[in-house]
Amino acid sequence: MSGLTLRAATRADIPVLMPLMDTAIRELLKPYLDPAGIEASFEIMGLDTQLIDDGTYFAALLDGEIAGCGGWSRRATLFGGDHAAGRDAGLLNPATDAARVRAMYTSPRFTRRGVGRAILAACEAAARAEGFSRVELVATMAGQPLYTACGYAPIEAMTSTTSTTSRDVTVPLMRMGKRLTV
Repeated sequence: MSGLTLRAATRADIPVLMPLMDTAIRELLKPYLDPAGIEASFEIMGLDTQLIDDGTYFAALLDGEIAGCGGWSRRATLFGGDHAAGRDAGLLNPATDAARVRAMYTSPRFTRRGVGRAILAACEAAARAEGFSRVELVATMAGQPLYTACGYAPIEAMTSTTSTTSRDVTVPLMRMGKRLTV
């Protein structure tokens, strides 16, 4: 896509990334979740600054403006932001484990312009370069069509124990995976 560039995100980007994520969650989940489900999503979604610190998180710029973000991880945490429960910073083994694609968000102003595909391709290429042959992610209902179009297949619907929030609202999520080609 003309005008689209990717670069490593930095902590200096956080003041732009956080509102972008909030807007993406609020707007892009509207066709799939009721207002309570959207609000509950904030408990289990968000930025994982470990990805920025690891250098595996991308900012996608379209004509100089951050239009989206997302990254991949060599760490065990499957999904969730800094505030989410169940985080595990243990390193994965590329010979036996799948890399994780994490925290993918596109500004509603820039959807359907290749932002998500470009970030996903960069994540896959970086994971492949580090020896991973598989990648997994946890998709929202809004994200599933993109991931399916990019070759990801469902592994399991997330159970209520992994996606039920303190508000007792279950946010539907799908664990998906893909084999990386050489």
